[in-house]
Amino acid sequence: MGKENKKLTTSWGAPVGDNQNSITAGSRGPTLIQDVHLLEKLAHFNRERVPERVVHAKGAGAHGYFEVTNDLTKYTKADFLSEVGKRTPLFIRFSTVAGENGSADTVRDPRGFAVKFYTDEGNYDLVGNNTPVFFIRDAIKFPDFIHTQKRHPKTHLKNPNAIWDFWSLSPESLHQVTILMSDRGIPATYRHMHGFGSHTFKWTNAEGDGVWVKYHFKTEQGVKNLTEEVATKIAGENPDYHTEDLFNAIEKGDYPAWKLYVQIMPLEDADTYRFDPFDVTKVWSQKDYPLIEVGRMVLDRNPENYFAEVEQATFSPGTLVPGIDVSPDKMLQGRLFAYHDAHRYRVGANHQALPINRARNEVNTYQRDGQMRFDDNGGDSVYYEPNSARGPKESPEDKQAAYPVSGVAESVAYDHHDHYTQAGDLYRLMTVEEQERLISNIVHAMSPVESDEIKQRQIQHFYKADPEYGKRVAAGLGLSIKQEA
Repeated sequence: MGKENKKLTTSWGAPVGDNQNSITAGSRGPTLIQDVHLLEKLAHFNRERVPERVVHAKGAGAHGYFEVTNDLTKYTKADFLSEVGKRTPLFIRFSTVAGENGSADTVRDPRGFAVKFYTDEGNYDLVGNNTPVFFIRDAIKFPDFIHTQKRHPKTHLKNPNAIWDFWSLSPESLHQVTILMSDRGIPATYRHMHGFGSHTFKWTNAEGDGVWVKYHFKTEQGVKNLTEEVATKIAGENPDYHTEDLFNAIEKGDYPAWKLYVQIMPLEDADTYRFDPFDVTKVWSQKDYPLIEVGRMVLDRNPENYFAEVEQATFSPGTLVPGIDVSPDKMLQGRLFAYHDAHRYRVGANHQALPINRARNEVNTYQRDGQMRFDDNGGDSVYYEPNSARGPKESPEDKQAAYPVSGVAESVAYDHHDHYTQAGDLYRLMTVEEQERLISNIVHAMSPVESDEIKQRQIQHFYKADPEYGKRVAAGLGLSIKQEA
């Protein structure tokens, strides 16, 4: 004899007498509005899908841990990095950027790489991509850029004209475009790609001394990529290929792992480095600032429920802990607002209290009410500050570290406008075969563009990065090109 079945109940806990037949007026109906179980069931069903993410809609996630392997306390007072051997639980979400929730995993697109560390001093989110740079360097351009990656408002089809028009008018995108169109544009799996914090952040130690820092996750599985042909074939046969691969690997005990490294830059170097260190379209040379090992990330547990954990997981580069501060990176500054705001819209004002997002340490705030408040809402405790009721108080020692700012308040661009050196260096680092695939991928992507003006403008960027780069793209498109004066 098995265990007795539990009674089916309504959402308010009342037993359900009939879950197969609606209450009707006679055998033919009509259905009566008094069937509150039916109304609740249908109403909840209509609301089972929260709005999908505007970007990074399609993704997969896993639980794991981070273990410190190197003492870097001279650079940061972050508690989870405080001693070698310390382990911190984490959750990671991988994703594509532009596609909808049902899109194929193997499209040519950057991959999101978002890690939530459940530290003893609150959650820390490191929200990056599988590329060290990005297409733009000022958040004010982000909505326009993402619009070009989405569907045409009339045809509801992807629009290469918009994509290449925007890129050709935004030369700062060239470095990321070169990466995207290279072999690295389609990772073989989520396990076989690196991850990057992309932005410059600031670490501060216990004495209040700071350094600029960039994060690099290096996959221990090795980097593997897919060709355009293989990726297209997989997209048709198994659009959830990356999601399935990650789940199956963890399920069978083949736990993927990454080593975390950082580049450290002294604060004063920011004023003299040959590239603006806060420009997210640029990298720091590892010859100038070598990689320093921090620790190891291992993914060893799959989610029990995709919606509760992967879909409701919320990340923001503004989810910080003492010892890790922000930089004046203009894209980062915009993301500090945009990500938290997106989660308040998509998941709700109390998204940080959901189990997947909830901090493991005690949370003490004066936030109250809001949609879906499912704890005791602060009970009868004091609900304002300052107060004389011995409520939670600020701790000045945990303030973000200061850094000097100066200048006139106005809309200005970055001082540095060299968009070509790093893209050209990347092209010249590629093998002959890698260059051939890069050119082929670009020609394939640009061929549907209807405007020769857009093609010519983009080719000029390739040419300025490396003359051979521009000439080969032009030849592939059947165009003649001369370098602009």
